[in-house]
Amino acid sequence: MTPLKNIAILGSTGSIGTQTLDIVSQYPERFRAAVLVAGSKVDTLIQQAIKYRPNKAIIANSTNYWKLADALRPLGIETASGAEAVEEAMELPEVDTVVTATVGYSGLAPTLRAIRAGKDIALANKETMVVAGELVRRAILQSSSQIMPVDSEHSAIYQCLRGENPDKVRRLIITASGGPFRTTSAEKLREVTVRDSLHHPNWSMGAKITIDSATMLNKAFEIIEARWLFDVPGEKIAPVVHPQSIIHSMVEFIDGSVKAQLGVPDMRLPIRYALGDAQRLPSDDPGLTFEQMAHLTFEEPDAERFPCVKLGHYALERRGTTACVINAANEVAVAAFLREKIPFLAIYDTITETLERVPYLAQPTYDDYVKTNTEARAVAEDIIKKKF
Repeated sequence: MTPLKNIAILGSTGSIGTQTLDIVSQYPERFRAAVLVAGSKVDTLIQQAIKYRPNKAIIANSTNYWKLADALRPLGIETASGAEAVEEAMELPEVDTVVTATVGYSGLAPTLRAIRAGKDIALANKETMVVAGELVRRAILQSSSQIMPVDSEHSAIYQCLRGENPDKVRRLIITASGGPFRTTSAEKLREVTVRDSLHHPNWSMGAKITIDSATMLNKAFEIIEARWLFDVPGEKIAPVVHPQSIIHSMVEFIDGSVKAQLGVPDMRLPIRYALGDAQRLPSDDPGLTFEQMAHLTFEEPDAERFPCVKLGHYALERRGTTACVINAANEVAVAAFLREKIPFLAIYDTITETLERVPYLAQPTYDDYVKTNTEARAVAEDIIKKKF
């Protein structure tokens, strides 16, 4: 009999978090939500806690903590708030696996804390590996933890590599849908709106990730993440646009063979695979049809219209704090775009100007990453304030 796995969901009210809870509901004999962590959506967190009865519910933003505490106290559910409470929860003895489903830099500190505590990680927060992949990889090598990727692309690569000799890999091929503007001209990209940008053709995701898909910076991030997850040099990782989002990624081997993982564009598939420790759990969710597989097309990414896609290999070549600066500037720029403070193309311009202005550190410590993130955000805010 498989023992019950107790899960902490970091970002339980977001897209990945809610889908993770769907899977917990589907397999109550295998999974239990032991800790739920949300950023600021206190009402949703309360509803989740009432339904799933975790040991602990934590709200990172302390403003409405009283509301959480008042609602859950009669149920005997422990509550807490603040960043330190989130990190401390990663070490709770009743937690077996941490699902890092937050978006952005905020996932780094609790993920590192969980790794040092020996917890397994179902990683959906790509920024953790983008900002400090080298540091996280060292922590994993010194821990009993394992990382199971949840991003559909990295889950696909992980599945293709199982049973294979890593030395026989020629390259990793990461697929991209091309986002909502795949066929939009460079001229029209100057005029796209937030509403336009949030209409992803295949996936249902949060606003930040959807904008990253529209700029194709998400592919740059996924190249960086793949380098550290699979210990493959950046020059052996290539993106390809695959508009149907049926092939989630591929691995090419030195004999010319290519393995691909196919599936419907549904994040519950990689989440289920990660939580099941690479076991294929039975599901009634609809599978692929032959009609869906009949017309699969591929294109080279257009780095002229989507220059953000080049930043992944640039960051891996330069190393140090480069990716940390890119991520911080992007988070600020995307937030400004979503507030309609800057145009779409200014996201890339803000990132590159921030890279020019923030001092580069070649061998950063964790404290250096924290300092660089803070400084890069301030610089990006200043650029946006002065220009727009």
